[in-house]
Amino acid sequence: MPSRSPKPEPVRTPGNPRGLRDLPFAVPSVTPAQKARARKIASALAEHYPEAVCELDYTNAHELLIATILSAQATDVGVNKATPALFKAFPLPADYARSSPAEIEPFIRTIGLFRNKAKSVHSAMNDVVEKFDSQVPRTMDELLTLRGVARKTANVVLGNAFDINVGFVVDTHIDRLSKRLGLCAPEDSVQRVERTLCALFPRDQWCVLSHRLIWHGRRACSARQGACNDHPICASFGKTCELRDTAKGAVKKPM
Repeated sequence: MPSRSPKPEPVRTPGNPRGLRDLPFAVPSVTPAQKARARKIASALAEHYPEAVCELDYTNAHELLIATILSAQATDVGVNKATPALFKAFPLPADYARSSPAEIEPFIRTIGLFRNKAKSVHSAMNDVVEKFDSQVPRTMDELLTLRGVARKTANVVLGNAFDINVGFVVDTHIDRLSKRLGLCAPEDSVQRVERTLCALFPRDQWCVLSHRLIWHGRRACSARQGACNDHPICASFGKTCELRDTAKGAVKKPM
């Protein structure tokens, strides 16, 4: 197997507060009041979702990487139905590398965009074998070289498989809730949301907070139906959340 190249020295980002200077981006400035409010939201999420974890099923880093690639524009439930047979047929990264996208496709046919995802899984596992000695890389830059991997996927893998926090997962739930709860501005891009959340919350909580926000988004404050008047978190912290009265077709804003 080819040897791995030495890891580059982390780029220090001037202006970032202590503990965040190794991040490859500058985090926005936040006030003590904003941080205090974010801590209250984090405490409320911990109270309501103490058991929150990644809801993708996996037993090792490469299974998590594959499951996360498959989860793009798909549900975790749908991915979890497909992966047991997939993981049994291809137990190691080398098994995918020796295979082909066409051989992977039948196992993930029930998942949206399965043909393109089969190509991504095959390519990513081939690179894991050939470039990283069959070990899932542990740096953001290396993970981003793999097909099908963007920052969200890389943050999921690093945080859950390796307990490494170099960013904050931002999926559709977290993007929506960060704005409904007034943590970010409604017009913020996904990139801006990630950087703001990194500034607001302690680094060692980024991974678990991503799960708690996702759980709240899935169980209480969905895209179509806000829970502003029904859930303590939304009732206490909702800023721009709207509660749609589907019976009347009206939109109510929380008091």
